[in-house]
Amino acid sequence: MCIRDYLQSRHVWFETLLHPPAPSSSKLAQTVHVSGRFVAKGVLVSTGGAYVLAVLPATTRIDMERLGQALQGQSLRIATEDEVERVFEDCERGALPPFGRLYGLTTLVDASLSGGSEIVFVGNSRHEGVRMRYRDYEAIETPIRTRFALATSPRQRRNSHRKAG
Repeated sequence: MCIRDYLQSRHVWFETLLHPPAPSSSKLAQTVHVSGRFVAKGVLVSTGGAYVLAVLPATTRIDMERLGQALQGQSLRIATEDEVERVFEDCERGALPPFGRLYGLTTLVDASLSGGSEIVFVGNSRHEGVRMRYRDYEAIETPIRTRFALATSPRQRRNSHRKAG
């Protein structure tokens, strides 16, 4: 489903941010001039027989041990690109909006994202960002809020840009 249509149907305020294609959430933050702490990136995680969507700040990476604890010790791995494309079939490759509910997924959000009044995230394509109030996001997505993000260094973020591009 088109994220814009979904948000309109839920009657929440949002702003569409059109920009050149961003290969990563950190690059999205730079492009739209927002701190990466408030740019939400989605990561599809396999739990063995199902998937969950982990949502965390662009400036962080997943601590798989902590995420596993939040999921009662399930065995986890990051989904492959092919798996991501199958689950998010209406999204451009590399675009994972933070709405797992739309895809039948449980969504876990890192508690650090709730510290700001707004979040920015990629829509259905890598050239479309969306800004909305965090409280509205949490109200319509009802994610499990927990702590599973680890800070990454600026050097690690630069290297991930090179790999993504």
